[in-house]
Amino acid sequence: METAYLIETIIKIVVILLIFSALAGIGTYFERKVLAFMQRRLGPVNVGPFGLLQVAADGIKLFTKEDIVPTNVVGRIFKIAPVITAATAFMAAAAIPFLPSFTIFGYEVHPIVADINIGILYILGIMGVGLYGPLLGGMASANKFSLLSAARGAAVFISYEVITGLSILAPIMMVGSLSLIDFNEYQSGGITDWIVWSQPVAFILFWIAAFAETGRTPFHLIANDHEIIDGFGTEYSGMRWGLFFIGEYANMFFISFVMALLFLGGYGDGSLLGALGLLAKVAFFFFFFLWTRAAWPDIRPDQLMWLCWKVLMPIAVINIVITGIVMM
Repeated sequence: METAYLIETIIKIVVILLIFSALAGIGTYFERKVLAFMQRRLGPVNVGPFGLLQVAADGIKLFTKEDIVPTNVVGRIFKIAPVITAATAFMAAAAIPFLPSFTIFGYEVHPIVADINIGILYILGIMGVGLYGPLLGGMASANKFSLLSAARGAAVFISYEVITGLSILAPIMMVGSLSLIDFNEYQSGGITDWIVWSQPVAFILFWIAAFAETGRTPFHLIANDHEIIDGFGTEYSGMRWGLFFIGEYANMFFISFVMALLFLGGYGDGSLLGALGLLAKVAFFFFFFLWTRAAWPDIRPDQLMWLCWKVLMPIAVINIVITGIVMM
């Protein structure tokens, strides 16, 4: 039995790595198409039908492009930083139930690597560690724009992580667990049981923090191309830059799963319809990440810190107090 569990775990790890690494590339295709549609352009059209092979062309370019390490960088830290970003993104996936359990050839499969009872805390902790990738990459680079990016990253991280943690305290008080599977079961009674109806403020706060967590517009502050070139990634090339890229898009998918499981009922009662519903919710959140890039301007770092500390944090604390009073 232990051997079967070990084999199942290894297979699930490999499947997650392969699928979400591929989805990172496919996500860029959809992003280009969505942005092109909103800006009355065509997007990828030349490589393959409807430009679908553009993803393969980008992959070939990243794998074959020369890996340049500039002379004055801090070599070991410069090289390890992209690995931290990609590795922590996939480590966070270990506690996420991507689908309901199903049986294949008489063997029950649980589409989660590890159902630990502190799943949410683990995910947020690992995603927080992921900031060290851009931070170290920027500090190790011999470039003032990269260093400025690292400084921004530290300031922004302190601000939005406070909101991320405070926003989910109220839902955790209601469910009484930190496991995402328990959150799903709490909402398994149908759409009326979704936590978003009883915790709309927490949902909006967590959603806002998710944009900062993934570094997406309007909080695209540590790699803002029209201000600081590519920020921490300015001096990176080849697959090292690709690891930063894979980590960012994988995080977008993972945080979308987390939001769907926390607030929108997850996969419900575990039926096929529930599984398809979860994927539809994730697709909606991912599309929203793309839409905001086309529709919203970036804000300044001081504006984000002002928003987090002076507006969102008091709202989150008030929401926790009100939830506690109602539960009493």
